[in-house]
Amino acid sequence: MNPENQKGRRIVMTAITKNTGNSGSGPPGIPKIPTGIRGLDEVLNGGVPKGAMTLLSGGPGTGKTMLGLEFLARGAMAGHPGILLTFEETEPALKNYAAGFGWDLPEFESKGLIAVVSARIQPDAVLSGDFDLRGVIGILRQKADTMKAERVVVDAPDVFLRLLGDIAKERAELHLLHEWLREAGMTALMTVKRRTDPSLASHYDFLDYMADCVIQLDQRVLEQVTTRRLRVIKYRGAAYGRNEYPFGFTDRGVWIIPVTQASLRHASLGENLSTGVNQLDEILGGGYRRNSCTLLTGNSGTGKTTFACAFALSMVSLDERVLYLDFEESWDALVSCMLSTSLDLRPARESGKLKFISHMPESQGIEEHLIQALRAIEAFEPHHLIIDAISACRRMGSEHAAFDFLIRIIDHCKQRGITTLLTNLISPMDPGREITGIDLSSVIDTVIVLRNVEKKGCFVRDLGVLKSRGRAHSSRIHEFRITDNGFEIGGKEGDHVK
Repeated sequence: MNPENQKGRRIVMTAITKNTGNSGSGPPGIPKIPTGIRGLDEVLNGGVPKGAMTLLSGGPGTGKTMLGLEFLARGAMAGHPGILLTFEETEPALKNYAAGFGWDLPEFESKGLIAVVSARIQPDAVLSGDFDLRGVIGILRQKADTMKAERVVVDAPDVFLRLLGDIAKERAELHLLHEWLREAGMTALMTVKRRTDPSLASHYDFLDYMADCVIQLDQRVLEQVTTRRLRVIKYRGAAYGRNEYPFGFTDRGVWIIPVTQASLRHASLGENLSTGVNQLDEILGGGYRRNSCTLLTGNSGTGKTTFACAFALSMVSLDERVLYLDFEESWDALVSCMLSTSLDLRPARESGKLKFISHMPESQGIEEHLIQALRAIEAFEPHHLIIDAISACRRMGSEHAAFDFLIRIIDHCKQRGITTLLTNLISPMDPGREITGIDLSSVIDTVIVLRNVEKKGCFVRDLGVLKSRGRAHSSRIHEFRITDNGFEIGGKEGDHVK
């Protein structure tokens, strides 16, 4: 090839890159508006497209209206006026929904930051003659001009348009509305119902092609546990998170829990921390590492929870905060069991340094469990997190649901320098199974295996360190006992390995 042609080609390619490329957030020609909805802007890599339409589709109860309402409320808080055009909900109902999340819709209306336009047709209305959206668009234009609105949410136009009884007319009306929104420069969110009937599923599929951004909301039941998921189907000309993300509702709005970063941003392992058992510290070559993730795995009755509580009390004695998430026992049951080993958790809790949260895993989906855990971490700001036991997390719906929950929690803690200690119950009938049972081995820094072994007609407990990253630890198996005064770990120290 001619060198001059090669040079010319490089120049042309460079020019194209400069005009259309942008690392991470898509082309510079795609301006975005942050939604303010927790986690959504991270998934959308900055927000929804400015001056364009975003489509929210989903079945009943998936949160379409709530997402639209929060988009307007967050905008109003930041001084950006918006309009809510509703074809389904009444204005009093919308005000009640907003109040439930702490948003004062009447106050926003009095300040000219939100206007609610109701286009509901009464159930007992008698329809005659032709009708269309031109009158509604006229009202929107007047409201937008008066309040200088920047945002608009069009909620459930399909409820109104299906009265036309003609799919061609419905599409024509939606095209008319879309063109006005584009000409007005409004940033719009439109909600539509996703049909479950296969014969009607494509009724509004053309909207997917019309919109610049399409977000699908889903609610599913697996093993009798309901979960919600959000997925971005497309985002014209921009980068975005392409996976499914769990989300739920709090008293402050929607919370989406993404894992969107391709690069790991975990803090490095820190100094030694005492396990609360001196002999175990020696076996580990100094104890646990700050910001590490340690797993205590073993069958029933091997002392996993007792070791976890010993660590909790050790950290509280250093004036550090410990958050204890328990999926198997109540506080009273745990206290009663630990007292028999001279571990009294009550003073630690009374001091405010130990926070204990207990939930039945099957009581809710992983998104609610995640939100509760992340809010507790945010409010309590713990130095250490104990989860007892991760094996119970499968009861949140499936093994994959347990993995989703735990990988997000561990990632969250590692980014914030929080030390995590996990316990895991394994079956004595399947000792060769993956150590966590949930494919988490790669994110765990230290694994301690606890066993009940039959010797001379008695059950004897022993422990061994399967791995400990970057540490010189004992390679031997050590017998131990749990007594009225705590742990007694026997056996001679062998060679230490890294």
